This record gives sequence, C-alpha cells and structure tokens, in this order.
Amino acid sequence: MDARKTPFFVPILFYLCFFINLQFSFGADSISAYQSLSGDETIVSSGGNFELGFFKPGNFSKYYIGIWFKKVSARTVIWVANRERPITDKYSSVLQVVDGNLVLFDETHTEIWSTNTKLKSSRAVAILLDEGNLVLRNGSSNSTVWQSRDYPSDTWLPGGYLGYDKRANRTQILTSWKNSEDPSPGLYTFELDPVGNQYLLRWNRSRQIWTSGVWNGRLFTNVPEMASGVIFSFTYRSNTNGSYLTYFLENTSSITQWRFIVDYNGQIKELGWLADQQKWSSFWSKPNTQCQVHAFCGAYGVCNDLTSTFCNCLPGFKSRFEKSWTSGDYSGGCKRLMELEYGNANTTSKKADIFQFFSHMKWPDNPQAFSAVNAARCKSNCLSNISCTAYAYYQNTCFTWHGDLYNMQQLPENDNNGRVIYIRIPSSDSSKNNKGIIFGVVGGSIAILSIFSGLLLLAFRRHKANKIERAAEGRMVAFGYKDLKNATKNFSEMLGKGGFGSVYKGTLPDSTVIAVKKLEGVSQGEKQFRNEISTIGNIQHINLVHLRGFCSQGNKKLLVYEYASNGSLDSHLFNPKKDEGILPWTTRYEIALGTARGLVYLHEKCRDCIIHCDIKPENILLDSYMCPKVADFGLAKLVGHNFSRVLTTMRGTRGYLAPEWISGAAITTKADVYSYGMMLLELVSGRRNSEQTRDGKVNFFPAIAANVIMNEGDILTILDPNLNLVADIEEVSNICRLACWCIQEDEHVRPTMSKIVQVLEGVLDVDMPPDPRGLQVFIDNEDDIVFLTDKPSSSNLHIQSDPAWASSFVEEQYTNKKTQGSKIQECESD
Repeated sequence: MDARKTPFFVPILFYLCFFINLQFSFGADSISAYQSLSGDETIVSSGGNFELGFFKPGNFSKYYIGIWFKKVSARTVIWVANRERPITDKYSSVLQVVDGNLVLFDETHTEIWSTNTKLKSSRAVAILLDEGNLVLRNGSSNSTVWQSRDYPSDTWLPGGYLGYDKRANRTQILTSWKNSEDPSPGLYTFELDPVGNQYLLRWNRSRQIWTSGVWNGRLFTNVPEMASGVIFSFTYRSNTNGSYLTYFLENTSSITQWRFIVDYNGQIKELGWLADQQKWSSFWSKPNTQCQVHAFCGAYGVCNDLTSTFCNCLPGFKSRFEKSWTSGDYSGGCKRLMELEYGNANTTSKKADIFQFFSHMKWPDNPQAFSAVNAARCKSNCLSNISCTAYAYYQNTCFTWHGDLYNMQQLPENDNNGRVIYIRIPSSDSSKNNKGIIFGVVGGSIAILSIFSGLLLLAFRRHKANKIERAAEGRMVAFGYKDLKNATKNFSEMLGKGGFGSVYKGTLPDSTVIAVKKLEGVSQGEKQFRNEISTIGNIQHINLVHLRGFCSQGNKKLLVYEYASNGSLDSHLFNPKKDEGILPWTTRYEIALGTARGLVYLHEKCRDCIIHCDIKPENILLDSYMCPKVADFGLAKLVGHNFSRVLTTMRGTRGYLAPEWISGAAITTKADVYSYGMMLLELVSGRRNSEQTRDGKVNFFPAIAANVIMNEGDILTILDPNLNLVADIEEVSNICRLACWCIQEDEHVRPTMSKIVQVLEGVLDVDMPPDPRGLQVFIDNEDDIVFLTDKPSSSNLHIQSDPAWASSFVEEQYTNKKTQGSKIQECESD
C-alpha cells in the first residue's frame, strides 16, 4: 500500500497499542507469556507492598533478580532468584515466561535460572502478590504451579511457612547471605528438624548453633516469647503430609513491615521497620550475643562483643581474606604472618618456638586435658608436639589445643570466666609481637608490681600536680606536664616537626613507648580543649594512630599517641635506609588500602565527619607490621570546632592541596580525596610529585603519569625503578587510574573514600578517568598563591609573581577574615 494513502489513524493505533502493552508489562504486577522484563523495568504487587526486578546489592558489580519492600526507603531484599549465578549486564538480560516456566537469560541468552516446572502452557503468567510471594500460575485453570515461598532465601515473611513437605520431599530452609553485599548462600541456615519437631540454626549445615526446643503443643520450649501473642500468632502443624510453622501479624498499629531473617552474622533476627526513624530495628535475636555464633571470627580470630568490629586477629596474624573481612564476613579467619619453626626445647637445629601470653580469654573449642605437675611440664608437652598450637595450665590440669583455634573470645577484666592461654608463635616473631596490639595483660612479678604500684601511689599523693588520672572516656589518660617531661627526658628525642608542633619519643613508667606532640598556637580554653580531646579520643580504628591521652595545664597542651616503630611512609619511599631495603609493591598496596580505610572511618563512621586536611606520606605512620596509621587526624577540628570555612597556611610542602582550597570555597571530604590521590602517585613512583632539576625547572610527576594513563601507555614506565618491575601490573594500573580520578579539578567527579576502598579491594572496577586537564594549570599557578596566617607580612607571603587574580584573592580573603573573625578556620600543613 502506498504510504501516502495509509489512513491517518493507523500509526496512532500502533503507538497506542505499544504504549498500552508497556504499561501492562511493567506497570502491573505480572509477566505473561511472550512478555519480558529487563534493565530498570520492574513489576509491583497490586497493593504496592513489594517490587520485583534487577538489583545489585550495595556497590557489588553483579546483578540479581529479586523481590524487595516497595514502601521501605532502605532497599531491603527478601528473595533472590539467581543467588549462585549473578549476571553482569541487566540491560541485555531478560526475565520472561517461556513454555510455562519463568526463566532468566543472561546477555548471551544462556539460561541462568528457571522455575523448572513441568507445565507446558502458552498461557502461564507470573504474578507478584502483595504478601511478597511470586507465583507462577496456569492461565487456563488459574492454579499455582510454583511459588517463591517454597524456595526462600534468607527471609521469612508473615504468612510464609518453614517446614518439610513429605509429599514433595521439599524443605523450606532459610540461608544467610555470604556478607552484607553478597547474596550468594552463606554459612548459616535455619531449618526444621522433622525428627525432633524443633527448628535448628546451623553453621555449615552441620554444627548446631541454637535450637528452638521441641514443640509442646503451645510453643517451642526455648522460645517462651511465642506465648505472648502480642504481635504475632504462630501455628505449628505436623502430620503424615509433613510439618510446618507459620505466623501472622496480630497488631499492626505501629509497625506494619516485619520479617524474620538469618543474618550473615549467624543470628536469626526478628526485625520491624520504624517509619519515623527510617530504619530496621531488631526486636528479638538468637543467639543473644554475636560471640556465641560458632566460628564467627574463623581460625585464630578473637571475638569481642564490646567492640563494633567484633573480630580481631591475634598479634602475629592477619586476616586471611581481607576483602571479605571488611564486608563483615570474618569466617575466613586469620593466618600467620610467619610460619612456625617447629623446633623444641631439646633440639638445636632450629630455634624453639615460643608462646605468647593472653589473659581474660574464653578458651578455644576442643581442648585435650591431662594431669600435669606444673605449668612448665605442660608447656614442654605442647612444645614437643608439632601439631600443638596452644596450651593452658589450670587447677593442676594441662589443656592443649592442636590445629587451628576457633571460638576464642576476649572477656572483660571483671568476668570471672576469663582464663589465661599461651599461643604458639615462631621465636623470630617474638619481638614484633611484643610491640603489637596485646589482648591480654603482660604477665610479671606480682610482688614487683605491688611495690611499684605502692611507690606510684605515694608519689601521686606527694605530687598531685603530676598525677596521671583516668579520664571519663575509657582509656583516655590526663597526664601531668612533668610526667610527660620525664617520659620524654625533657623532650630530648625529636621524632619530627610538622603542623601544630613537634613530636617527641617517650617512655612511660610501665615501659610503654609513646609519641608526645607539643601543640603550638592552640588557644582553646580548658573545657573546650578537653571536649575536643574527648571527641578524638573516641576514634578507634586500626588504621588511625590511637590517642592515648593528653595534657592541658595553662598554655601547655600536649597530645600522647601510640608509637609507630617504623616511622613515617616518606622515609621508606624517598629516603630508604640501607638496612631496611626498598618498600615492596605488595606492602605499598596494603598501605594504600589501609590508609583509605582509615579515612573512610574519619569521613563516614565518626559521630561528626572529620576532614583530615593534610594527607601526605609524612602523616602516614607504620607500625612494626608495616600497618599504616593515619596521623594528625582531627587537628583541624581540634584547632577550631566552630569554624565554617577553612583557609590554609602552607609551610614548605606543596602539591597535596585541592583546588578548592585556593579558590576560597568551603572544603569537603573530597579535599582529602585529592591529597590521597597525590599520595597514591608517590607510592607508585617512589618519588616526590614535584621535583626541581639542576637547571631550576620543576618536573611535575602527576602530569607525566596522567599522560601515560590517558594515552594507555606502558604503565610500568612510571613505576618506581627500584622495584625492578616486580609488581602486579593490573594493581599498578588500577591505582594509577584511581589516582587520576582522585585528582580531578571538579570535586564532584572525585570518588568518595568508601568507593576507593571498594576499588582497592577488587569489589568495584575502575574505569578510565577523565583527563585532569586543570591539573597542570593549577600547578603552574601555585607559586602565585598567597597563604595567610594572621596578617600579611614578608614572613608569610609566598609570591614569585603577582598577577591580578592573586592580588585580588589575597585582599578578599584577608578582608573576609578580619570581618568574620572566628568564622574562618586555619588548617596548617607541614
């Protein structure tokens, strides 16, 4: 037919039918035969309670088909179809009804998941019901041939059931996620034991963690709460066809969304959505505490219910799978930093292993016990057995452990169940372990300690001005000035000098080595200073230098930090000592990752966001295990808690300041991201980003690196030549790309520190960054920038040329500072 003679209403009808079909396919609650769901398309239950579609958990790079609460602001997934086979491209993958089955195809049209029914019908339809149940029905008879409720993931909703169907030989089992961002099946399951008429929470489908107790006709004996019936009514049925438990809501006046889950942390929980607080709240959980979950911290992991991270590795050990550890999956446990020597006291071919002392511990599982004359005999017995990894001596009995140690727990000092245990370590690692984080209290002579304590008490009474007081916030200590003067031998051994003051090495009376920073130019009053210290003192993270205490006497204000025995990162990168050798690539990568984690804690995990202001190698300290610790954090906040803007006084080091500092804009956490990116490039190259040649020219390495990255050149050409190309080229490439993302001129383009951590952990891929075009321009003009302290003078102006924009900027900022008074904060840089 001639197109010119086509009736005008035909195209209108075509587009109208197409529009109606889209609305029916993806705006309704069902997927019919010959229809499909892809990309961002979803279906929503008729009452709007639940939604089904493609999703990716957190920042995970893979996609799943799942069902989630529609009316809950925090996306909460209650069922996942393809838990074990995620897809990479949701736009090329489809979920559709084919030959009577609901099937998920990936981008290569490979079948990833299916309902696997025997129904062969062209009229089958998949419907999402308002109770969160996805059903597949035969369109001709409207009978249900499959439902997601029969194959639960980790969630049990009201109206659902858990049990065993003898006719279908099918068990409904709740299986935890692997971790907070991985829906694949985890280690923990909740299921019916049909023989004992009880429900079991299990680890690895084998070891029982908790039991509901048997059904007594009214409730399960270990769950007396079931009898209240205030919120839920439970029904348990057991007959020749099978057994099952179901529940329904009785009172929905305050909380309308409820769910039972098996959490990835090994607990079964009852959760309710608090609409006014916009969060899920736990109303019931078993086991009662996290450390009661079997093997939660894995081998050689120590559980502590009083800390937010729950799990830590013993000194001399590190997490086996670092990526999983940071996602909350501690099941991989810890591994030794150095293998055992396996020598014993009677051999001379190898040095004998030694034992590290730990106190206030809950012992690991499965000890072997036998009578022993004394502790020395017990130790000798363990040392002579290659498989013996720990021993304890208690009430004339020797306890030994063989193989990996599980379910250790750190108990409070006032817990009478705490015991002493000795764990085997190689002799060559003993010196490092003595400097590590000690879970127990180092043993010593009771008599000497008593005398020493008495002398201290007498000295404290005679010299009240110098006494050491325990502050209100945990272990924070208020030191007297004379105490710190004595500890540092009159501040004789300087470790370094930087922003806000100088740092000195000191030793406390209990032989603890400390670093003491004498603050300069801090003008807060006593109360304000202590409040600021309280804030910083509560910051606890393995990648942040721990603040042990402070001194505030008049204008004498000092901070007492833990001592990092391997000094700062810059000494290892730019001026390595001959006896230390070159920092290997694997260590550099771990330093980059650890530093990023510390900054994530400052930016996102503290009560108030803390911007560091001065990220550079000089402020990254390394402990005896080369674990990075960010130093000088919070000092900008300490110097001026109520300031609304930040200017900078630069003293000697250029190249780490983000462009927004120069423009006078209020800085955000992205200023730290910029500095971190600059430091990454120094980690890669082993050289300063800005170096002056003999002829007076300045080589700016970030511009060189960016040119190689943007042109996809040989990435190893910018690697530290001292490494002799011994590095993972993919890791080097990822870090260089990541650095270029961090140093973008536009702060909104830069990633957050949490995204950076995920890239370094391998959870996220890093794409090619935009060309940081403004970088070279910014550096070219950096010598034209004026940095103010209190007033312009020859000592604090740094001008090589004076273009109009620089002069106007200086005048504007100086005028604003005088008019705003305390509204502008200074954040100093070395």
